[in-house]
Amino acid sequence: MTTAAEFAQQLKNKFGDLISEPTEFRSEITVNVTDAKQIAEVCAFAKDELDFDYLIDISTLDHYGEDPRFSVVYELSGISHQQKLRLKTTVTEEHGEVPTVTGVWRTADWHEREAYDMMGVKFAGHPNLKRILMWEGYPYYPLRKDFPLEGKPTEIPDVASTDVAPLEGGPFVTLPSSEDSTRREPRRRNPEDWQS
Repeated sequence: MTTAAEFAQQLKNKFGDLISEPTEFRSEITVNVTDAKQIAEVCAFAKDELDFDYLIDISTLDHYGEDPRFSVVYELSGISHQQKLRLKTTVTEEHGEVPTVTGVWRTADWHEREAYDMMGVKFAGHPNLKRILMWEGYPYYPLRKDFPLEGKPTEIPDVASTDVAPLEGGPFVTLPSSEDSTRREPRRRNPEDWQS
């Protein structure tokens, strides 16, 4: 049976310098696609030729302070051969757009919408790229590292909450202070501390 490392090598053989050498960490194989504009072509080959017929997830990473700022990560699985493969590519904040892979896996639709909604990475050619969790017109991307844990105030009318949202003073917000880490740690705080 073909292993994930062998599948990754087949990608490397097909696309050459577009694909990094496969790396293994904790028995998981990852390859980097050096040109984000080619990700849909690489994904189509992985599905059609290597039988990675199941897109598990698309996620994004914010490397705040670095350029390129964002990584887009595709978790693939093949139902018939039971192998998994991770594809990664990077995009800059200024040109934060990659081609959609909805033409390869229809399930990419909501994954890409979530990545756009939470991180601001756009997917060119997506059939309906609009927010999926936040409301249309919301001006921020809540999973970016520069988005504060306590939320940001909003002046948008007709929204359920116009105060600081979504976590102001709640049990999962880390308190800024020079006190000991136990007091700052959200999971260790008592309910009476939530508003302090």
